[in-house]
Amino acid sequence: MIPAPELAAIRARFTRALSAPGIYLANHSLGRPPDRTAEDVAAALEAWYRERGEAWHRWLAARERFRALVAQLVGAPAASAIVPRASAGQGLRAVLASFDTPPRVLTTDEEFDSIDFVLRAWHERGRLRLVRVPARTEALSAALAERFDLVVVSTVFYASGRLLEDPTALVAHAHAAGALVLLDVYHHAGALPLDLATLDADFAVGGSYKYTRGGPGAAWLYVHPRQQGRRTLETGWFAARAPFAFERSDPIAWASGADAWLEATPAALVPFQALAGLEFTLEVGVARLRAHHLAQKRALAERLRAQGVRSEGADAAHGQFLVVRHRQARRLAERLAAQGIETDARGDRLRLGPDLLNTDDELDAAVWALGALLRDQAFST
Repeated sequence: MIPAPELAAIRARFTRALSAPGIYLANHSLGRPPDRTAEDVAAALEAWYRERGEAWHRWLAARERFRALVAQLVGAPAASAIVPRASAGQGLRAVLASFDTPPRVLTTDEEFDSIDFVLRAWHERGRLRLVRVPARTEALSAALAERFDLVVVSTVFYASGRLLEDPTALVAHAHAAGALVLLDVYHHAGALPLDLATLDADFAVGGSYKYTRGGPGAAWLYVHPRQQGRRTLETGWFAARAPFAFERSDPIAWASGADAWLEATPAALVPFQALAGLEFTLEVGVARLRAHHLAQKRALAERLRAQGVRSEGADAAHGQFLVVRHRQARRLAERLAAQGIETDARGDRLRLGPDLLNTDDELDAAVWALGALLRDQAFST
C-alpha cells in the first residue's frame, strides 16, 4: 500500500474532485481529475483569447507532450507511434479503413460497446466479415485455424475485469496465421503495467477517460512501426507532410511514420485536459498504483464477505474493479446512488472500483449500504 503520508499529499492535489459529496466507486469508469487539470485547460483557453491563431503553437506542443506521455505509459517505441484520436472506436475505424477489401475480423463476445458496435455496424453493411468467439485465448487461437485479416480483442474485459490469458502468445499465434492484431487496452493502460513493444501488437486503442484521469475525447491509437506505412481512409489534412503549407501534390505527400495516421483539425484543448492525469500516473508509477489497488480490492472483498456478499475480481488475474453479480445489478446501482454511493452496472454485474482517493471509511460505508440492500426482501428474491 502507498504510505498514509504520501496518500495525504496525493489527496491534497485532488481537492476539487474530493469536495464533491458522496462516495465515488466508479473510478474504473470516469477517473477523477487532479486540480491542475482546470489550470491547464484555462491556460489553453487564455492562449486562444490572447494569441488567437498563434495559439496553435502552444496547442500542438501540448499534443506532442500528450503523445510522449502516452508512449511512456504503454511502452511504445516512440511518441510518434501514438496517434491522438477522439475515441477507441475512432481508432478502430482508422484501422478497418486501411484494408483495401473487406477484412475478415475475429473478435470476442465480451468487447466493449464502442468496439463491438463498430464491428457489427461494418459487418451489417458488408464492409467486413465478423466472427465472434468466447473471450478466451484458447477460443481465439482455435478460431485462427481459419484465415483472418485482423484480430480485435481486449487485454482486460470491461464487464468482468478479467485479464486476457497470455496476450503475447495470442499475438504471436495470430501473426503466424497471417492476421494483424488490434488490442483494446482501455482497461489496462494506467491500471496495470503495459509494454506494447513486447506484446508486439500491430495496433492498440486506449484513452485517458478512466485510469489516467483525462476525461472524454483524449483517446489514442497505437501504430506499430511496421504498420506505419499503411494508409487509412480515416484521414485528413493533418496527415499531410506539411499541413500548414497547404500544398496540393499529386500523389498526396503523406507525413512520415504514424503522423500519416493523423486526421483533420484536432480538438486542440483535449490534450490539456489529459496532461495532469498522465503526469500524475507516471509520477506515482503504474506498478505502485497496481499494488495499492490490488490491496484495496482484497480488503473490499473481505469486507463484503463479512456482510455475506460474494464478489469477483479481487485477485491479480483481474483489473481494477470488483464485481458483484446480481440480476438486479442496475437497480442496486441506482439505490446506492440514491444514498450518495456512485457505482455502475453492466448487465448482471455491479462494478465497484476503489482507487487511492478512497478512504477506508468510505469503503466501510459502501459495504454496509450494499449489504443492507441485499438483505432487503426486494433484492433477496
